Amino acid sequence: MTADRIAGAPISWGVCEVPGWGYQLPPARVLAEMRDVGLVATELGPEGFLPADPGATADVLARHDLQAIGGFTPLLLHVPGKDPVPDVEQLLKTYAATGSDVLVLSAVTGLDGYDERPELDDDGWATLLGNLDRLHATAAGHGVKAVLHPHVGTMVENGADVQRVLDGSSIALCLDTGHLLIGGTDPAELTRQAPHRIAHTHVKDVDLGLARQVQSGRRTYTEAVREGVYRPVGHGDVDFAAIVGHLRDDGYTGWYVLEQDTILTEEPRDEGPLTDVRTSVEELRTLLDARAGRRRPAEEERRERGTSDRAPEEQGGV
Repeated sequence: MTADRIAGAPISWGVCEVPGWGYQLPPARVLAEMRDVGLVATELGPEGFLPADPGATADVLARHDLQAIGGFTPLLLHVPGKDPVPDVEQLLKTYAATGSDVLVLSAVTGLDGYDERPELDDDGWATLLGNLDRLHATAAGHGVKAVLHPHVGTMVENGADVQRVLDGSSIALCLDTGHLLIGGTDPAELTRQAPHRIAHTHVKDVDLGLARQVQSGRRTYTEAVREGVYRPVGHGDVDFAAIVGHLRDDGYTGWYVLEQDTILTEEPRDEGPLTDVRTSVEELRTLLDARAGRRRPAEEERRERGTSDRAPEEQGGV
């Protein structure tokens, strides 16, 4: 894995699907600034950010020399009788036109925003997990990888929720380092335990102090984002070296999408969010290049040669 797999997402520029989230920067500025910092691809952003016509979306991205990689798709997955497949089938037409290949699913609650959520009973979980498997199969039929994004304020938020998805469905995960940590899951430990289930990565660093205030209920999620719970890579408490190492050792070939959720009150006159994005790009590129160039552990090299540090009798010798 090298640094050419670093992508952007409009949420790093404050573009979000939540009503009243904040000032929404225009696509022309967001996409131009992505290219200015050397990003080669982007997620599509919320409905309305790019043109509704798939061909027009493809043209906009081509003008900015950006590859589309799909994006965040909030869906009701736990409600009996609410079939998410038709909406996804429609979305996959845009994917086909733009060459997108990752469908990032979020199991939203049906409420606006991400500051509260209901608890699911067993029937609700059965519906959610069944829909995940159906959407996994639907996407695969179009050559697209579906992943489930654990997210604060959704039906899959905490460690128990994540484990239930791993145990009860075949879908892969989007490793969002920030949402997992705020939800109480150590993303580095998850990559150690289940790297084979991770097919897409959202990269954001986290101020653990503010994250704990969200966990305890002293801050809402939106308040924490406004106060800077998400930090540039290398300026928070996420162990990215461990995460990249575990994923690389498992042969991960997916994207690393920079996502530092932010809320704007007006269009910045200066660089605005670009300053933090640039910092994150530089830090992540350095980390990925270092991991790509590292020497393999000595034990791996010895195994390949058929030797070991074990004593001769342990190797079956005399």
